[in-house]
Amino acid sequence: MCITRKSEQRRASDGKRRTVGDYQIYHDGQKQTGAGLSGMVAETRGPGDNTHENNNRRVEAGRYPLATQDGVKYVTIGYKNSDSISTRPRPGIELKETDPRTEILIHPGIGFLASIGCINPCTSLPNADEPIDFIPSRKRVIAIIEDLKNYLGDDFPSKNGKKIPKAFVVIDGEPEFEG
Repeated sequence: MCITRKSEQRRASDGKRRTVGDYQIYHDGQKQTGAGLSGMVAETRGPGDNTHENNNRRVEAGRYPLATQDGVKYVTIGYKNSDSISTRPRPGIELKETDPRTEILIHPGIGFLASIGCINPCTSLPNADEPIDFIPSRKRVIAIIEDLKNYLGDDFPSKNGKKIPKAFVVIDGEPEFEG
């Protein structure tokens, strides 16, 4: 997965900020097509910072290996098949090597942003007034998980909390807030 950060948006009504960018799934350098394999992402505000836990900043630009998430709210294997926002666990994938930060995930977004350093795939965020719709965001996370399973076949982990071989997120860009 390649993420290219584009800008920071600020919602006028409450001053909340988010980082937005584009994402694209690749296999061995080849761009993949299909539902949910490209789109936009939302992250919390910048600058990127991996030096402190719980800092409410986006993760630093860089390359991060992926793992199956083994949490209470989000899992890669065994998430509930429900479009309800309140149903848990929801689908998610974990970025590794973000030390000392932990639990940096790719997971569904809700509203303006559902992130304290995590990444929310979505359809389009042309401006700060555009909300993230949970159901399409959830479908995008599932599409990414299913694509990894299909691509890796028997090499995809059978348990949560395991490294996903040959799977990385590359994040490019450190846009500054304009405004």
